[in-house]
Amino acid sequence: MKNLLFFIIVASLAPFALGNPGMTTPLANNQNADFVAGKQAIDRKDWRSAVDSFSKAEKSMPGNADLHNFLGYAYRHLDDLDNSFRHYKEALRLDPKHRGAHEYIGQAYLKAKQPEKAAEHLAELEKICGKGCEEYKDLAKSIANYGKAR
Repeated sequence: MKNLLFFIIVASLAPFALGNPGMTTPLANNQNADFVAGKQAIDRKDWRSAVDSFSKAEKSMPGNADLHNFLGYAYRHLDDLDNSFRHYKEALRLDPKHRGAHEYIGQAYLKAKQPEKAAEHLAELEKICGKGCEEYKDLAKSIANYGKAR
């Protein structure tokens, strides 16, 4: 009974320990000063500083899907879609079920006027987390708005 109670408490706290649901390794990420600086730069919408910080972090965390997702995000906001796609694709190679990378690469495909590619990533999100997860809802809304704007 004691073990069951412990399990229930730990399971109920798990969502809070994970931080951003789109990230796969938030605890390790928060231990890297350059990664943290990159996230702070994103919060400030300082895309160039974000790229610089995450690029430094990449030297010690090359196989980190979250890092590549954030680099893709920053490059997308700098309108550098080539680098954006490169990093999103690397994030998805490292973690094919990375919800944030699927959402954001879908956004990049909309920016590149390729809504059919965005729809492919929406379908992947539906398989991964269903229609109720935030990433699915956000990308679905962007795709719908893209269609209305045309």
